[in-house]
Amino acid sequence: MSSGTHSKESVGFLSSLRQSHRRSNMAERKVKSKTDNEDEVPSRIASDPMAVTWLEKHNKTLEKYWNKLPNFLGSFIASVAVFILGSSIRGEWIYILVHFLKAFRYGDEEANSTSTETSNSSASTGFSLADYRLQGLGFYWIWATTVSYVLYLGIGGFLHWYYYVRQRDRSEEWKCQPNKFMPPELERHEILLGSFSLLLGSTVSAMLACYVMNGGYSTIYYDVSKYGWLWYFASWPVVYIWQDYLTYWHHRIYHIPFLYKNFHKLHHKYKQPTAFSVTAIHPFEFLHMQVVQFSPMFIIPVHWSVFCTLLMYLYYHGIIDHSGINFKAQWWQPWQPDCIFHDNHHQYFHVNFGFNCELWDKIHGTYRQKNKVYREDIFYGKGKSLEECSKDELKADLNERESENHLAYRGRVRDEQVLEVKKKLK
Repeated sequence: MSSGTHSKESVGFLSSLRQSHRRSNMAERKVKSKTDNEDEVPSRIASDPMAVTWLEKHNKTLEKYWNKLPNFLGSFIASVAVFILGSSIRGEWIYILVHFLKAFRYGDEEANSTSTETSNSSASTGFSLADYRLQGLGFYWIWATTVSYVLYLGIGGFLHWYYYVRQRDRSEEWKCQPNKFMPPELERHEILLGSFSLLLGSTVSAMLACYVMNGGYSTIYYDVSKYGWLWYFASWPVVYIWQDYLTYWHHRIYHIPFLYKNFHKLHHKYKQPTAFSVTAIHPFEFLHMQVVQFSPMFIIPVHWSVFCTLLMYLYYHGIIDHSGINFKAQWWQPWQPDCIFHDNHHQYFHVNFGFNCELWDKIHGTYRQKNKVYREDIFYGKGKSLEECSKDELKADLNERESENHLAYRGRVRDEQVLEVKKKLK
C-alpha cells in the first residue's frame, strides 16, 4: 500500500479521540433530560480500590466536569495521558531523565564519586553498593516506584474511565471486541499482577539509572561526533530492528507449550486486554523482557537520544496495542500494525507474535490468515486449515470473527474473514 493511500485510510490517534469526544458531547445533549437515577451507572465493585470499576460510582460527577471542556482540549488531555503512561509505566522515566542530565553535563562520574550514600554498605560482609556503582540506589528506587505507581493508577484509571466507563454504551465505535468486556474479577487480577510487575520494572529502571549516573559501563554515548552523524542516523533503524526482532522471538518462544503453560498463559487470561494488561505478566517473563529491551545499551554503540526515544516509542505502543481500542497507525508509520493486530493475538492466542512490526510474522508464517483457525490449543503460530476443521470448530471460529469490530480494520478485511468461514459452513 502506498503512503498516500495509507494516509487517506488511516484514522489517526488524535483525530479518533476528537471524534469520540464530539460524539460523546452530542450524546450527552440528547439524554440530558433523563433523571439522575437513569444517568447513574451502577457500580459492580464500588468498594474495591484495586479494581477500576469503582470509577463507575463517580462517573456522573466526572462526566459533568469533563463535558465542560472544549473538544480539542479533552482530546489533547487523553492523547497526552496515553503518551505519559506508555513511556513511563515501568519506571523508565527516571532512566531517561538520568541520560538527559548526563547529556547536559550534570551527571559526571567524578561528582558522584563523593556521594555519601555509601552508608548502604555492610561492615560485617564488606559489601558495598559503591563497588557496583549503585551508591544512592535507595533514592532512585523510591522516586522510580512512587512516580510509576502514581502514573499507573492515576493515568491508567483516567484512561479506563475515558473509554471503558464513559463510552461503554458506544463500544461499537471504539472497541476492538465491542461486545466483550473483562469481568471485574479479571480487572482486579490484572491490576494486582500488573502492580507487582511494575515494582520489578521500576526496580530495574532505578538500578540502571543509578548505575549509569555513577559512571557504570554501557555503550551509550552523549557526543554525536564520537561516531559521526552517519552512524547516528543509521542507528535509529538498526536499534529499532534489533529490539523488535528480538522481542518477536522472545514472545514466540514463550508460546512454546511448556513456557506458555507455565509462564505466558498468565498474560493470556485477558482475551479482551486493556491498558493495564501491558504489565500483567509473569514476573520471570517480565524481567526477561526487560533484558531484551535494554540489551542495546550494552551491545550496540547508541546515542542517548536514539535509545531513549525508541524506548519511549516501544512502551507507548505497548499501551496502545493492549488498550483494546481500535487505534490505527499514522500515515508516517508504514511499519507499525494497527491495534487490532495485537488484539487478535489475545483473542486467538498463538498468532501475530510481533509488536511494532508485522513484517516478522509475515516472514516466518505466523501472521493471521483468513483461511486458518487459531485457538489456545493450536500452537506454533501456524493455525489449522479451515479444510481440516469440523463443523463445530468452524462455528466457534465464526463466532469469534463476528465478535470483532469491522471499524478496527482497514477496508473490508473483517467482512472477508467472516465470509471465508461462512462459505465453508454452507
